[in-house]
Order: sequence, then C-alpha cells, then structure tokens
Amino acid sequence: MPLLSGGLLSLLVSILLCVHVVRTNQQIFWIFVILFIPVLGSLVYLIAVVAPELAGGARAKRVGMAARDALDPTREYRQAKLALANAPTVQSRMRLAAAAAQLGKHAEAEALYAEAATGIHADDPTLLLGRANALIELGRAAGAAPLIEKILAERAGARSPALALAEGRACEALGRFADADRAYQLAAGRLPGLEGLARYAAFLARTGRREEAADTLAEIDRRFARATPQFRREGRVWRDLAAQALARA
Repeated sequence: MPLLSGGLLSLLVSILLCVHVVRTNQQIFWIFVILFIPVLGSLVYLIAVVAPELAGGARAKRVGMAARDALDPTREYRQAKLALANAPTVQSRMRLAAAAAQLGKHAEAEALYAEAATGIHADDPTLLLGRANALIELGRAAGAAPLIEKILAERAGARSPALALAEGRACEALGRFADADRAYQLAAGRLPGLEGLARYAAFLARTGRREEAADTLAEIDRRFARATPQFRREGRVWRDLAAQALARA
C-alpha cells in the first residue's frame, strides 16, 4: 500500500509539473523529461525551473539557467533563431551569433556578425569584436586583425580585457609575439575567470618561456583551489588548456 501511495504521489507531482510547463510557456521537452524519467526528471525540473522562480534571486536564476543549459545546450540557439525569424533586427542577429559561437558554429557566427555590422552599425565595437573572435576561431587571424585595429582606433587605443584577449590571439597567430605578449598580459590581469590567464600561460609555453608558463599555471591552480564548484566546472577547460600547452612545450 505504501508503494501504491508513493506511486500515486509521484504521478500527481508529475501531472502538476506538466501543468506548470504548459501554463508558464516552458520548452515542451520538459514534459518528456518529467514523464519519461520518473522522479529524477521531476527533481531536475524543480531545481532548474521552479526553484529559481520561487527564489527570485539572481544567484538562483543563474543556477537554474546553468541546469537548463546542461540538459539542453542548444536551447538558447533555437530560441535565438526563432527570434531572428520573427524579427530580423541587429539585436536578434547578434543574439544568434553569440549562441552559435557558444556551440562552436563559428562560420555561422562570423556571417551573422558581418550581416549585422552594416549601415549605422558598421563601427559597432561589439559586432566587430564578435566577428573578430569568430575569425580567430576559424584560423583567419589576418581578417580579424583589421577589425581589432578599427575598434582600437575608435577607442583611442583603450583596450577592454575581452578586446585585449582577441588582440593577443590574433597577434600570436600572425607572429607578432611582442604585441601578443602585451595584450595577453592585460587580459590575464583583468579578464574575469581563468581564460585570460590560461591563454597567456599557453602562449608563454608555445613561445619557449616554459618557466613563466609554469608560474602562471601555478597561479591558475591557486585560484582553482579556492573556487566554488560552479566556477571549477567552468574553469576546468581553461586550466586544462594551459596544462596541455605546458606539457607539450
């Protein structure tokens, strides 16, 4: 009898959560998750969707978004593609380009950024930087460098951490190692997270400065050890990038 009661309770919870999916316009795949992965599916939905709604805090929402992204990594890409089809604006192209880049669809991202950066938006630094990063990922640093230089000219040489990182990567690919070193140092010191430090460590290793690369990797490990579990999940890929470059040096 307790098993029957537990089964009925589980079924009732699943039905209520499915109603919540429909009424709050969630992605329909959640219904399949809830119904075809008993108990666990309901638990994931509660953590990813219901809990952040109830908590309402920024941290809770980030946790929920991370859970949804892990379960459905193409969700933002699909939604951005639909938004572009409904309203082909510069903003919707930018959103889809960012989502495409996140999935490694760099050719698509580059084309979208190029389409958006026209007319009055031709000098938009966000669009130019997005396109430059896509070109770097595609191995076309020679095409990225003029875009980065254009942003620098508009900003009188001022570099944001993200711009400095792109400049460092482009200059390294073009063999301009002194310029790359200066840009990487700026990014490593100011860019949030571990990407800036990790890419600088990898650059140092690739250019024969193994001892400096090892010191930078040690700093990454110190930050990694103090990090929260979520930060470690996000930062592990960058820590591994630096460690692998050092191992190959």
